[in-house]
Amino acid sequence: MGEPDRASHWIVLGCLCLLVMSTVLAVYGAGRSRPSMVVPVFAPASPPARARVELWLSTADRRLRLVQQPDIAMSAADASPADVIVDTGTTYQSIVGFGAAMTDSSAWLIQNKMDGRQRAALLQELFGPPPNLNLSMTRLTIGASDFSLQQYTLDDLPTGDVDPSLQYFNVASDLRNVVPTVREAMAFNPQLHVIASPWSAPAWMKTSANLIGGELLPQFESTYADYLVKYVDTFRQYGIPIFALTVQNEPGFVPVTYPGMEMPASTRARIISKYLGPALAARKPKTVILAWDHNWDQPQQPLSVLGDPAAARYIGGVAWHCYRGSPSAQSQVHRAFPKKDAYITECSGGDWASSRNGELLWFARDLLLGGLRNWARGVVYWNLALDEHYGPHFGGCGTCKGLVVIDSRTGAVSRNDEYYAFAHFSRFVLPGAVRVKSSTLEKGLANVAFKNAHGGSVVLVLVNSNTQTRHISVSQDETHFQYTLPPQSVATFVWNPDQAGQPAGSSSSSPVNKAPAISAAGGESQTIH
Repeated sequence: MGEPDRASHWIVLGCLCLLVMSTVLAVYGAGRSRPSMVVPVFAPASPPARARVELWLSTADRRLRLVQQPDIAMSAADASPADVIVDTGTTYQSIVGFGAAMTDSSAWLIQNKMDGRQRAALLQELFGPPPNLNLSMTRLTIGASDFSLQQYTLDDLPTGDVDPSLQYFNVASDLRNVVPTVREAMAFNPQLHVIASPWSAPAWMKTSANLIGGELLPQFESTYADYLVKYVDTFRQYGIPIFALTVQNEPGFVPVTYPGMEMPASTRARIISKYLGPALAARKPKTVILAWDHNWDQPQQPLSVLGDPAAARYIGGVAWHCYRGSPSAQSQVHRAFPKKDAYITECSGGDWASSRNGELLWFARDLLLGGLRNWARGVVYWNLALDEHYGPHFGGCGTCKGLVVIDSRTGAVSRNDEYYAFAHFSRFVLPGAVRVKSSTLEKGLANVAFKNAHGGSVVLVLVNSNTQTRHISVSQDETHFQYTLPPQSVATFVWNPDQAGQPAGSSSSSPVNKAPAISAAGGESQTIH
């Protein structure tokens, strides 16, 4: 059986070979007039993918509150001029961050009206990295403000007694609520920048012999400087370094219902040049001295102190408040002293007549956008948190709002318009970012742009104050995109020119990585660029 099977195998194999050869010869014969070459076939070339733009949107009617919208495709720039041209090659100030004051009232509510789970959740939401609010600055009061539960300083004595050696200095009032709350916040943001401001010197240092009203007695100017330095040293021992210090909160205003103290420019300059500046100069890490700490409407005040060379050598910048004037005052001082920084250290919203239609637009446009276009390196709101009755507080403002409201009965948290205005910046413009050039728009539209140091993403915040929609086009280098802004809205656009071809939100294209929206449901400012 084996021999006949092997023969059959070779016969079949031979027939197959003949069939293959004849087929090849037929094909060659039919096409022999063409060159004998093999041409590889490739898929049609596709244009390179471009970066996509991520977008978060809020509207003044509160229908949208920092809600992420569908990504916008970028395309090659056309010949028509764009409404907003972003030039990342032209840079201005670097950004330290955004924040709100940890007043006595805020710390007391967080420690006493919330349980441990609620407290941790709120502090993570406020101070944690994106997609949290990512606050990187706060402000503390040295002694009591109007948002304290009682009046006090850090060296209170019986009437008639004095303490020039500060033997009785203590921070016992801060140890109950402020220090633990700040330290818990620092657990979520170890790089938290703390600014500290006194509302009043101890009564025994003052002409009024009272925390309310009066001025600092000349014989206690050096003692007052020692008092401030002792505060800086003591808080550092508790693990809270003081990034910046002001000599006096609102030195041009004398309140009648809460601690305060008038302090002329000449006194401030003398305290800084002779006592406070030299005492802080050798300390590490360095504590920056900020001048003024009052409203935009009196730029001549910081100009006067900075005009004193002995004081100016110790001053790192100017602290501003928002209650009067325009942020253009910051640029006026910057032009005179370009090496001195600007910070907005206080601005409060509230239930007053001008806020009856909400405060999203004013805070996003006039405070944040206007302040940053006029050289601010940081913007700090007033109270971080207040209760449903705008308190607790001791005199002063009876209708001021916190960024958040803590229900004094349940500890539940709700978020005000100011929260979302800050979120449009703080979640996306990261510490170390630089403001970059962006062209201005027609009346009713305002913008500011940044480039983040880490990852290179570009952030553009646009505010449409008009009651109608506005179609805008944006270009950066050789790319552009378009979008129709809803009426009375705030939009944050984020893109990374170096991430072309990657889906938006991947890698470092966005500091928030496609995070969900944060929960819960004026006039034009003069600018110089």
